[in-house]
Amino acid sequence: MNARARISSKGQLVVPKAVRDAHGWSEGTELEFVDNGDEVFLQLVKKAAPRFPKTDWSEFRALRIKHDGPPVTIEEMDAAVLEEARRRWDAQSD
Repeated sequence: MNARARISSKGQLVVPKAVRDAHGWSEGTELEFVDNGDEVFLQLVKKAAPRFPKTDWSEFRALRIKHDGPPVTIEEMDAAVLEEARRRWDAQSD
């Protein structure tokens, strides 16, 4: 389905009713303009998965794993990730 709309003097754009109805968009639906060079796409903003709820900084700090030891370097973190990946690979290969 193709439809046209005109931008108002205030920069507002009305999504044609046929398009809103076809996609089930109602008042409050959030849309995103995606700039792709010489084309612009309009897409629905997907809600975050409920298993990843938004948290503020204080909630994040309360839920994070505490580490009381000395600082860990990036190299040590990388080595730990590789070691765990090797362990899981070996476990699945058996």
